[in-house]
Amino acid sequence: MKHVVKSTVIGFAAMLAAGAASAAEIKVITSVGVKAILEELAPAFERTSGHKLNITYGVAVPLKRQIDAGETFDVAILVPAMIDDLMKQGKVVAASNVNVAKSGIGVAIKQGAPKPDISSADAFKKTLLAARSIAYVKEGQSGAAMARIVERLGIAAQMAPRTILETRAESVVLDAVEGKADLAFNLISEILPVAGAELAGPLPAELQSYVVFTCGIGMTSKDQVAAKAFVDFLKAPAAVPVLKAKGMEPA
Repeated sequence: MKHVVKSTVIGFAAMLAAGAASAAEIKVITSVGVKAILEELAPAFERTSGHKLNITYGVAVPLKRQIDAGETFDVAILVPAMIDDLMKQGKVVAASNVNVAKSGIGVAIKQGAPKPDISSADAFKKTLLAARSIAYVKEGQSGAAMARIVERLGIAAQMAPRTILETRAESVVLDAVEGKADLAFNLISEILPVAGAELAGPLPAELQSYVVFTCGIGMTSKDQVAAKAFVDFLKAPAAVPVLKAKGMEPA
């Protein structure tokens, strides 16, 4: 991983050197879904550009409400529909939207626990019905996908009393680690970093849903050039190995 970051730094040093003389603080409001990659890439961007990142992580839906209510930013990283709506509102610069990464939904269990059978939709349904409890994020994109899946499988009524709906994304996988839930569902990129958790696997292919993360530059940004430099950094080929190591793919 150190080699990946080093390559990223080398690849961007020349491009960003000119901007370092006028360093800016870039306020980033972002879904926690990309936290793992930003924790890896942000320090490299700061070193090579001279800019500083002020990053706020959270669940996409509440973050969008904050922006709707007037929260300002230089870069927002949310799902495409939210960025599109912010463009319509005049809060995101037109045509500044760029897809940077995507992640599928995975099944988290406590490390060392028996791996559930999630090899097919039928097996997954049986596994859900056999679970004492499951957990996902109430307003998260992965949670919305899970709600649709249990409806599609025809077991929403059976699962409702056994479902823990978390308001914070980081709490979901911890529910599995702490034994509150047999199974926890979140983006693979949000499962891998959690100590004590194990990725049992992705959802079955026929049920899988990918969440795409899109950047948008804030209309009120005081330094849109610096903001764009950060977005370009995330989209560069040198960032791809970091995305893949963190359970994501380029979008």
